[in-house]
Amino acid sequence: MFLGNSATHKPFSERVRPQQLSEIFGQDHLLGSNAPLFRVIQNKQIPSIIFWGPPGVGKTTLARIIGQELGLNVYYLSAIQAGVAEVRKVIEEAKKIGKVLLFLDEIHRFNKSQQDALLGAVENGTIILIGATTENPSFEVNNALLSRAQVYVLNELDAQALKNILLSAIAKDDWFGSKQIEIKEWEALLAHSGGDGRKLLNLFEILANQFEESLPIVLTNKLVEEVLQKRTLQYDKAGEEHYNVISAFIKSIRGSDPNAAVYYLARMLYAGEQATFIARRMLILASEDIGNANPNALLLASQCFESVKVIGNPESRIILSQCAIYLACSIKSNASYLAIDAALAEVAKSGNLPVPLHLRNAPTKLMKELNYGKDYAYAHLFENNFVTQEFMPDSLNGTKYFEPGQNPREQEQKQFLKTRWKDKYGY
Repeated sequence: MFLGNSATHKPFSERVRPQQLSEIFGQDHLLGSNAPLFRVIQNKQIPSIIFWGPPGVGKTTLARIIGQELGLNVYYLSAIQAGVAEVRKVIEEAKKIGKVLLFLDEIHRFNKSQQDALLGAVENGTIILIGATTENPSFEVNNALLSRAQVYVLNELDAQALKNILLSAIAKDDWFGSKQIEIKEWEALLAHSGGDGRKLLNLFEILANQFEESLPIVLTNKLVEEVLQKRTLQYDKAGEEHYNVISAFIKSIRGSDPNAAVYYLARMLYAGEQATFIARRMLILASEDIGNANPNALLLASQCFESVKVIGNPESRIILSQCAIYLACSIKSNASYLAIDAALAEVAKSGNLPVPLHLRNAPTKLMKELNYGKDYAYAHLFENNFVTQEFMPDSLNGTKYFEPGQNPREQEQKQFLKTRWKDKYGY
């Protein structure tokens, strides 16, 4: 087996890291000939920057190239390991030698006070900051720092960019460039890389090391699957992708697409998401998006939630799938959701309006003397268990919050209300 030309050899991905913009593949929206970041680099008018994108799409590489283009001393810190003390050392060094570029990887790992330590030096130009993050900077980077930096979004690499990256890397690498290598099939290799260029290069290195040195390297889908076994999907349960996938799952059910719903359910389960989290979200959806159009949806979702707590994985996947498909195929209504939000908005606006006297509780003699509960009509004493009386505070007389949806169940409710409240609420 060959493991490279020496035991201390740099990883393949580091050996072939691009040294100039022309060697970067992908990110054409930023680095094309007339794209914004390309123009900024060419003009050497670099502001402080936040690079936001998934792993392995070129954030660190771009920072290095920008440092080279500007001819500045470049300091690399990782927010996982470094703190305010290390940042202040860089700032002090910049005061001695002139402006420097500070690349801060995983900037979202810095808390507010740590990020605040950068503000003064960024503001007065002592340092050019390039922060890299996989998390949405709107949530993870202080507003004060964001206002002083330009955010550039780097996209996941597409199949063509990944192919170009690997073929170019093999060609220019001293070690692999001298080997007989054929990539016969790309599908599995690209799927396992997950749009991550660095991961693709590392996977290739692992795969290539399965061959005897004297043999040609031929990569097929079968070999990739045999060696790599199981792909770990990008799904940070504490990060943005977690919210993206659950959002797509809920919206697919709301949009009555069971196929998409089951796909996103599989994404979450494959990545190890808790079954109770998924079931809890479906429980909310059953009321918010289906409601009284199909009351059984809430019952099924509730039973699903209780069941997965007892059953556990892997069998929970079946219960979750059944519930997701049922909810997706159910008739929809958000009438109850809209009604409570409208009522809450009214309460926020008008405050504690007086409850009509006839509806008030009268447990004491004084309250009775003040007419609490007087003239209240007990509905069950009247025909059809109904009698017309006022329940709203006086200033809200006739205000309607609930508007039945256009579905059989809620149209039945509308007909019920129409026979009782047509003149008051206009049903």
